[in-house]
Amino acid sequence: MPTTKPFASTADLAAREQTLEVLADGVYALTAQGDPNVGAVEGEDFLVCFDALATPVAAARWLGRLREHTAKPVRYLVLSHYHAVRVLGAAAFDAGVVVAHERTRDLVLERGREDWESEYGRMPRLFDEPRSIPGLTVPTVTFSDRLTIDLGGDRGPLELRHCGRGHTEGDLVAWLPRQGILFAGDLVESEAALYTGDAYHREWSTSTLDAVAALGARTLVGGRGGVTRGRAGVDAAVAQTRGFLTTLLAKVGAVRGRGGTLQDAFGAAHAALNEQYGRWPIFEHCLPFDVARVWDELGGVERPVVWTAERDRAVWELLQS
Repeated sequence: MPTTKPFASTADLAAREQTLEVLADGVYALTAQGDPNVGAVEGEDFLVCFDALATPVAAARWLGRLREHTAKPVRYLVLSHYHAVRVLGAAAFDAGVVVAHERTRDLVLERGREDWESEYGRMPRLFDEPRSIPGLTVPTVTFSDRLTIDLGGDRGPLELRHCGRGHTEGDLVAWLPRQGILFAGDLVESEAALYTGDAYHREWSTSTLDAVAALGARTLVGGRGGVTRGRAGVDAAVAQTRGFLTTLLAKVGAVRGRGGTLQDAFGAAHAALNEQYGRWPIFEHCLPFDVARVWDELGGVERPVVWTAERDRAVWELLQS
């Protein structure tokens, strides 16, 4: 009889070691062995924090580490996109302004509750004390293309940019041109598999990643994985991300083209990606949802279907048994 693997990351219970790195004067990143990364940038008399983790309790722990370096208040909390593990810890920051792309705000209002339930079901370890979450995080300031925060003094600007649709339709990056540092959210991963269940694969793999690469970052903090340093390393992280996406498109497209099934597409994608990406965090967790979205996208479903806890289980049982 076929057996089903433990659902998503429900069997992933091991704690991850968090590492706080000072990337430049007043620029910080917290990485965690494949768990979601977060960051912060000091202004003259304030802080900008990038992403919020899954609960206020988890976020407060990150802020405690940050307070070892700076006591400045958080004026801006920037959300790279709408997924629950990135936004539901927002209450801990007491930020005056919560910034996101305009489509991220729309997605929170449209499907934020379903996403919360889905991600909690998939990755319960990340939701430290889920009862501490007061509700959905709704951005208070949004933009369509670019928003610049003047950091004051000689610190230069922090540019928030929408490079195009990718991991979601509302991704943004935070770019420090003076320091050459880019917080890329989940548009780029560093030695971590990609989650693409809400993605626009064709745009992400081409024009969106082209726009990210064109910034010319010398240091990159991806959504997961370690900090990437040097132009060669940044280029490699972008190429790794692009390679995952183009392989998914090619393998699922080939199966669709010859009249195969979704299960056939999953098998083909798994076989093609496993050697390079299979050892990296969340590969087995993500791939069923990734393939289901590519299948839909190539079949003409323009906007991703909402992931609910029930749909999650159905797709997992179909593809991971």
